Amino acid sequence: MKNINTIKWGIIGLGNIANQFASDLLLLEDAEIFAVASRNKDKAIEFANKYNCPKAYDSYDALFKDDQVDIIYIATPHDSHAELSIKALENGKHVLCEKPMSLSYKDAIRMIEASKKHNKFFMEAFWTRFIPSVQEVLEKINLGIIGDIKSVKADFSFYADEKEGGRLFDKNNGGGALFDIGVYPLFLSYIILGNPEEIMAKSINHINGIDLQTSMILQYENAQSTLQASIISESDMKATISGTEGYIQLNSPWFVADGYSIFKGEKESKYSLPNFGKGYTYEAIECHKCIRNNQIESSLWSHQNSLELSRIVEEIKNQIGLEF
Repeated sequence: MKNINTIKWGIIGLGNIANQFASDLLLLEDAEIFAVASRNKDKAIEFANKYNCPKAYDSYDALFKDDQVDIIYIATPHDSHAELSIKALENGKHVLCEKPMSLSYKDAIRMIEASKKHNKFFMEAFWTRFIPSVQEVLEKINLGIIGDIKSVKADFSFYADEKEGGRLFDKNNGGGALFDIGVYPLFLSYIILGNPEEIMAKSINHINGIDLQTSMILQYENAQSTLQASIISESDMKATISGTEGYIQLNSPWFVADGYSIFKGEKESKYSLPNFGKGYTYEAIECHKCIRNNQIESSLWSHQNSLELSRIVEEIKNQIGLEF
């Protein structure tokens, strides 16, 4: 039995991420998957049946105009995020938009302006910001448990087969390592150390112009971050935050860590924090809280946070000569 104050979700872009997000929404008593949309009607119906969703549309505009939908989760390819988010906001819908929110800083600004103009909640779907391990690690860093932070090391890497029509290698859809997965290690550096003073980046590029692997150094006044994103190499995908009195390591894969360890001298202290569902539940809960409090942004991942991260990504995009 659903809660009387249920928040009704619409979902567009019915691929892998949308399936994972939808399965987590089913775990929340106050969430209902109320409508889904795909340009392929059969795909929309199949997705709706899978998650007991009452409405399936074959156009995004039709879903935008559904008066019963409260918030729309946008999980389409990167290149469409900006226009679809703005259109949803114009139609009076709250929006949770998959990362990266856009392929340019200019579009990111337009999206935030639309949220403010229409007084509707908007958040970039950086689910990692809300998982318990990351929340607790940030608290311990702020308490000075490992002293002053001097280094962040993180990567997001895996080997991907280039398949015909595959989104990762499709330049038209905003493919490549930086925008698809590089935003994760950049996000971690940002939430720990803030805006860097200098950015250095180098890439291995595909013949079509996308980056296959990008290494980044972010220089701060008294710290550095060494980060990498790759779709052509494997990794243990642990993240290490080092300070003057010890270091913290997030379990692999760090962006959805089920725990972490603190190392001080010869001592290792382990902390286990299993995620609820796949971990998307926490960002959905944050959306619900903000909407009920009439907020147009989250204090944990604010409009300003998204804009500042977008500006960092834009600088790297320019340095490696990535054009969409």
